Amino acid sequence: MVSYVSSIIIISVTIIGVSLGRYPFLRMNRATIAFVGAVILVGTGAITTDQAFQAIDLNTIVLLLSIMILNVNFRLSGFFFIISKAILKLASTPKRLLAWIIIFSGLTSALFLNDTIVLVFTPIVIDMTNMLKRNPIPYLIALATSANIGSAATIIGNPQNILIGAFSGIGFIEFFLYLIPVAIIGLVVIWLIIFVLYKSEFVNIKFDRVRPPKHRVYRPLLRKSSISAALMLIALVCGVPTSVAAMIAAALLLITRRLKAERVFAEIDWSLLVFFSSLFVVTKSIDTIGLSDHLIEVLKVSTDNEVLDLTIIATISSNIVSNVPAVLLLKNIVLTYSHTKIAWLTLAMATTFAGNLTLLGSVANLIVAEGAKKRKVILSFNEYLRAGLPITLLTLLFGVLWFCLLLARL
Repeated sequence: MVSYVSSIIIISVTIIGVSLGRYPFLRMNRATIAFVGAVILVGTGAITTDQAFQAIDLNTIVLLLSIMILNVNFRLSGFFFIISKAILKLASTPKRLLAWIIIFSGLTSALFLNDTIVLVFTPIVIDMTNMLKRNPIPYLIALATSANIGSAATIIGNPQNILIGAFSGIGFIEFFLYLIPVAIIGLVVIWLIIFVLYKSEFVNIKFDRVRPPKHRVYRPLLRKSSISAALMLIALVCGVPTSVAAMIAAALLLITRRLKAERVFAEIDWSLLVFFSSLFVVTKSIDTIGLSDHLIEVLKVSTDNEVLDLTIIATISSNIVSNVPAVLLLKNIVLTYSHTKIAWLTLAMATTFAGNLTLLGSVANLIVAEGAKKRKVILSFNEYLRAGLPITLLTLLFGVLWFCLLLARL
């Protein structure tokens, strides 16, 4: 068995690699870095094989897989191109185009994973702005930030919320009712900030009517996907566990005579499932080697306001190690607060909103930047920061005020 110091070094190197997304001279991504780190920790005895297997939260893994199956079916059905067509029809001016991109991005991210939404919508937004002869940058920033903000509203909106839902036991509806007010305010803040920063883009002009590019809509699959999603939401409202409701919806979609299973599974982000499973093992090893208590002492902030304390810690952690590892690292700290439910909800808000600070703050931001680069549109770090900084500070401020108000009523 390796020493305590050696285990800390292995964990630190793994988390740093996850934060950076790669190691120099190695073709590794976050999933492979986390997996290798987990294997080394098991192999060196920092955590036993049984403890490693028990650390993996199967509810979270099943929920992620099920939501991805749902997303794939909606995308293959042409659902997201129907939305883009609706945006073009509704957006008669630049200001309305910005508003509808924010609304649709925020809404769909609350129902599906935000990373999937920006992956699908980035080329669509660029195509729309090219057709309308607009600067794509403010609309791409709006897409990324509103996907992050909108995803905060539900347990199934983003990976960190899925983790928090599993750890806290908070129901879908209760989570939604607590988070939806700050999510809506956040979307309004995004529109205002981008409008102010890019005033010349939003002059009072009316768009000429444009015809969107043709795209085949597979209506039988669209109907089936819509029915499955509706049944999932009904089940969630009725109190069915989130992972079970999503699993049933996914299973219904896999019963088909038309769409080959191979085509669906080829679209699944398996690396995300490997990433989550491996991170569970890495963060559990922090407990097994006895580092948790020291970590709590190092990370704790004391301003005599639990909501503000946790928001500061979560914001800093999310921008150092990314939001998913931050949730796993901070879960033990949350349990030390007097009102754990409010603490879990604050953590969901803060880790999600903090992702808007820089281009590296969330995977969704990077997906937008990389997708734009493929279309020869450069979204630079500084250009994003110009909008991301005020959006993050204002949304976090509203989030802190909201949860302080709720805490005062308890």
